[in-house]
Amino acid sequence: MLYRLSAAWARVELWCAAALVVCVTVLILLNVVTRTAGNALFWVDELAIYAMVWMTFLGASAALHHRSSVSITILVDLVPSHIKAIIRKAVDVVVFVFAIAMLWFCWRWFLPWDIARAGFDTVAFQGNTFNFIYAEPTSTLGLPKFLFWLVMWLFALGATLHSTMHLLARPTQDTKA
Repeated sequence: MLYRLSAAWARVELWCAAALVVCVTVLILLNVVTRTAGNALFWVDELAIYAMVWMTFLGASAALHHRSSVSITILVDLVPSHIKAIIRKAVDVVVFVFAIAMLWFCWRWFLPWDIARAGFDTVAFQGNTFNFIYAEPTSTLGLPKFLFWLVMWLFALGATLHSTMHLLARPTQDTKA
């Protein structure tokens, strides 16, 4: 069941990342056209950057599910299969610890209970915590930056789900020669 949940989450992440690739492409083409016409839309650059960041985090999380992240395998390629399984589980533990740390850092950064206790009043929240995450606007879009930083939560949740699934799964035999 955990595998199916992780696979479904990874599928959604990949679909969203693919949609964001299209979005980045369209935004860059729009930027080229408007600059050529002499009427540059400055917010397009910023939105394309945020779309690419979201695409990267969602793709990275999905890569954890598929075990297709960039890795150096020189040591793993040289050891017997039972040692490979141990190394793979050790990597799963490291990724799981990283994912839990990401959740913790997101919690400390966004302080959801504190903003709720302040009645979602950002001024009261800032006065109580000296945390200005909810007040900082984007440079050209004029939107609160925390909306774009929410991808950190999605990445942390996805990475935790995928790493938990791998951690609890039985080791598989390596079929590569």
